[in-house]
Amino acid sequence: MQFLRILDVDISKKYLADIRRLHLLAVELGLGDPPSLREFHSILKNGGTFVDLKTLKKQENKRKISKGYMWALFCAVFWGLWYLPGTVVWVLNPFDEMYAAIAKASGDGMSLVVTAVLITAFNALTVMLALMVWNGVLGKYGELGRTLREFHPCSKWFFLASIFGGPIAILGSFIAMGFIGGAFAAVAGLLYPVIGSILAYYWYGEKISKRAIIGIGIIVLGGISIYGGGVLTELSSGNIPWIGYLGGLMAAAGWGIEGAIAGKGLDIAEPDAGLTLRFLGENIIWWVIIVPILAILGFPMYSFAFQVFEPLTLLVLVFAGITFGFCYVTWYKSFPLIGVGRGQGIGNLYGFCAVIFIFLFFGDMPEWTIILGGLLCIIGSFIMFTEDTSALETLRGE
Repeated sequence: MQFLRILDVDISKKYLADIRRLHLLAVELGLGDPPSLREFHSILKNGGTFVDLKTLKKQENKRKISKGYMWALFCAVFWGLWYLPGTVVWVLNPFDEMYAAIAKASGDGMSLVVTAVLITAFNALTVMLALMVWNGVLGKYGELGRTLREFHPCSKWFFLASIFGGPIAILGSFIAMGFIGGAFAAVAGLLYPVIGSILAYYWYGEKISKRAIIGIGIIVLGGISIYGGGVLTELSSGNIPWIGYLGGLMAAAGWGIEGAIAGKGLDIAEPDAGLTLRFLGENIIWWVIIVPILAILGFPMYSFAFQVFEPLTLLVLVFAGITFGFCYVTWYKSFPLIGVGRGQGIGNLYGFCAVIFIFLFFGDMPEWTIILGGLLCIIGSFIMFTEDTSALETLRGE
């Protein structure tokens, strides 16, 4: 395009007040193919220098995508770290004593589930505290209040997400840790991008490319390896911890559904405020509904809950709250930038991070079928997010 600058021409202020007349002036001066009126307006805003809006759009889209993948990568690291305190907390007082006490009367299976409920409730509480500090540092308490008041168009989605994220996904993950182990719990949840991507596609038309479909298929194969290999190994021993496998499925399904629901709410809400409301909802579910019901049924929920103030237990719970809180912050921030499916896909690297961290700190090496399944899930995730950035200019279908 020959038309590059117009400041070299003596233009009076009366022309600057009329963009349409400036556009006609460019034609009259014979400056070549003139820009559109919208592009001409950009010329004025940029001091007279011509700006190609298509180039600007591509550059901005590239920055947006890079930022989205950065947030999702941070999510994977924080999420992987969370499995360290999530595994350790089971052997700390009062949770180890709680498990032993309930097991005497109700059996090991019931004891593990009830203990997992109390652990998950404290996890939600410490995450909520970490998020309140985070929002305070960012000065977003006002935005938090505004988001809470907009219940119908906005905050209802985050309260709905808390149902699938807390009592289903996070509880399921703690159950899988207690019954089978941290490495299995981490890798089992890697199936969740499949559920999130499919829901986002059918619910609000988020695009799924052929490349993403291939990635989803590979992740499914990884899930078959994770679950099928473990079941075959334990069938030979005659001891299958079905509740642990159910916990892994709960984690995958819950996080996938939560991501799709959160993606709907994040169309309107700011991620930090929306996420805090999501954990507010989860704390209400645990501390106002489920924990009191279990106490009424005769389980010693409150007597053991008041014993968590031992220094080491508090330290582990705070570490869990910080790692999981910031895992969720980065997870939610990635959704508006690259979409639910891609955000969950790259966040899937948490399984790889968790297995490494657990091996480094605890020396636990998972079965080869779990490692194979994890590698397949990671390969599928990479295929999902390495597609051409031009395909991500719009996340929703036309």
